[in-house]
Amino acid sequence: MESRKGRSGSLGVAGQELSSGAPGLMLRREIGLWNAVSLIAGCMIGSGIFMSPQGVLVYMGSPGASLVVWVLCGLLAMLGALCYAELSALVPESGGEYAYILRTFGSLPAFLVIYIFTLVGRPATIAAISLSFAEYALAPFYPGCPSLPQSVVKSVAASCILLLMLVNFWSSRLATMLMNVCTVAKVFSLLIIVVGGAVVLVQGHGRTEFLLSAFHNTTQQAGRIGMAFYQGLWSFDGWNSINYMMEELKNPKVSLCCHSGGKSLN
Repeated sequence: MESRKGRSGSLGVAGQELSSGAPGLMLRREIGLWNAVSLIAGCMIGSGIFMSPQGVLVYMGSPGASLVVWVLCGLLAMLGALCYAELSALVPESGGEYAYILRTFGSLPAFLVIYIFTLVGRPATIAAISLSFAEYALAPFYPGCPSLPQSVVKSVAASCILLLMLVNFWSSRLATMLMNVCTVAKVFSLLIIVVGGAVVLVQGHGRTEFLLSAFHNTTQQAGRIGMAFYQGLWSFDGWNSINYMMEELKNPKVSLCCHSGGKSLN
């Protein structure tokens, strides 16, 4: 552990030196730039990208409109990631939204945000991802079965959560290595899907006549369009993951300030 000056209850304006002088503890900086990129990519490429495309297509009603939704969702995610990169460069502290709201609006709004995130938001996300993983992992063991036994699915999902929890408790370096392996596997899977589809189109085996009516039957209902964006944004979720562990990042000023154009105030 490394010692540093502690934070006071009210952090005040970013850039002001803390005057309490109380010794504190900080996490070891063991996450490098490429590990951070792998972490973000691994969090973004999750179960959503393998499950949401069907939902986007169903709600939009046409493949052309679905592609437009995917492009807009990607643009929104990129803008959010750039904003968070700037924030993390200005406030290089772990905690994500909690740290930024604490500095801006005070302790009560920050407490409410982290309270909802810890007890509602994050557990629901982890449960959904784990259940999706369990269904995909168990599908080869139940061929031809329309619905998997829910008790088995929930047991595998709970075991996955417990295993990842133990890995993160044991070592952040081991958790980073596991994340790198999973990221490579998921990127490789996506490359197989994308390259395989492109090869099929080039060979002429695909039904390209659908391109002439790509926007046919596109919905105009605001509710269905909103649900399509929800499905797409769920797939892009995770672009803010590194902001929750800024204090474990090696050379955060170099990694974030230089690459995002921001300037740290600390």
